[in-house]
Amino acid sequence: MKIGVPVSKIMTKNLVTLSTKDDLVTAERLFKKHHIRHIPVVEGKNIKGILSHTDLMRISFADAIDEHEEVVDTIVYNMFTIPQVMVHDVVSVKSDATIKDVAEILSKREFHALPVVDDGKLKGIVTTTDLIRYFLKSIF
Repeated sequence: MKIGVPVSKIMTKNLVTLSTKDDLVTAERLFKKHHIRHIPVVEGKNIKGILSHTDLMRISFADAIDEHEEVVDTIVYNMFTIPQVMVHDVVSVKSDATIKDVAEILSKREFHALPVVDDGKLKGIVTTTDLIRYFLKSIF
């Protein structure tokens, strides 16, 4: 395994993003359509926060209320805005941060994705899944 490989080698560059003006129904559709669990919230190229699928699940108690999940989800989602649900104090890394640096951050924190930001501009996102894939390729 190479030491000092930059995170830019494994990060996702073709990003799915949301704006603070989007709604949570749109967010849910994007999570399902793209099979992802984290979406950066941006204003232009500047990151404002990050929304995880877990954030949506925290406010959605559809399974406990009604078997018509989609209807209840829409109702619950319309009660909140993306800025109310997203994480605002986002920990990020630069594109030249090493994969080791990213692995250390994610292993010590309670989140599973890091936006990659250079000069205040969102360049990508790296997740624990990206790290696992990298480590598997390195081992086998």
